[in-house]
Amino acid sequence: MNLYDFSFRRLDGVEQPLAGYRGKVMLLVNTASQCGFTPQYAGLEQLHQRFADQGLVVIGFPCNQFGRQEPGDAAQIGAFCQKNYGVDFTMADKVEVNGGGAHPLWAYLKQQKRGLLGRPVRWNFSKFLVDRQGRVVARFAPFTRPDKLAANIEALLK
Repeated sequence: MNLYDFSFRRLDGVEQPLAGYRGKVMLLVNTASQCGFTPQYAGLEQLHQRFADQGLVVIGFPCNQFGRQEPGDAAQIGAFCQKNYGVDFTMADKVEVNGGGAHPLWAYLKQQKRGLLGRPVRWNFSKFLVDRQGRVVARFAPFTRPDKLAANIEALLK
């Protein structure tokens, strides 16, 4: 099994196979609209704007598992991200990232790269960076601001 075997449902309800991103660098992030890290949406959008033409795909995965900080439905999440942060990168429908109900993609990501405190995702805005071959090459904690990932992304885009 590899990353390209997975798919996710976008906020618009369309099923999106990750195989459609083959050859791209991906940044996969679990997000929330009512979190202290929510302003990171702006930094994620800046990365998207800066590197999309070079092959970066940013995908946000809203998750309500941490402090119930993503209570909205798909329409509310989309409206919030667009209105407050001008989000133009791909957003998935709400997922779980831990436990028995974890989306299979997130179970896979955690198997590929452990965090500082083990495999579980500990909070919103955990970030997984994937190279052009679909390998999970890095995992970043929620407190790591998106702008701090630019050098890692640039290296993978070359």
